[in-house]
Amino acid sequence: MRIISGTHKGRHISAPKKLPVRPTTDMAKEALFNILNNRFYFDEIEVIDLFSGTGNMSYEFSSRGVTQITAVDAHVGCIKFIDATSKELGFAITPVKSDVFLYLKRSGQKADIIFADPPYDMPLLDFSNIAKLVFEQQLLKEDGVLIIEHSKHMNLSEVVHFTNQRKYGGSVFSFFDASSD
Repeated sequence: MRIISGTHKGRHISAPKKLPVRPTTDMAKEALFNILNNRFYFDEIEVIDLFSGTGNMSYEFSSRGVTQITAVDAHVGCIKFIDATSKELGFAITPVKSDVFLYLKRSGQKADIIFADPPYDMPLLDFSNIAKLVFEQQLLKEDGVLIIEHSKHMNLSEVVHFTNQRKYGGSVFSFFDASSD
């Protein structure tokens, strides 16, 4: 994986092969950050990265100036890798080993952007529950956005607070915010 822009632009990061991950492609990541760059000042926001895996998205946010990032994953190997890599790169990323659904129910942490990249084979109900919990627990700050990455074979347009989606190859980013029901 590669950091596309910011202070660590072009930096390649090699994750251990044994981690159960599917990092977001560079093409999809670049397209997503072009959208977010027009909506947010990265040095002024907080981000929660759910199902963070290798930390790919957290590193991109950090390289672009986000100083408060929480990376949540249930796999201890992923959390150890994120912790070691963020220290090596000088990033202020806080890795949290937790089941994402328990984290959303219990943390109370608010963010401007909540990004979720769950396993593509996770049931539709669980994808819906991510959005449901984020909005029930009021975890987005004013004008915040929830972004869920998923397979092009899944449709989240009926999920509460859905606003739009963008497709990039086999991946889709669905956007949700509190202003839409």
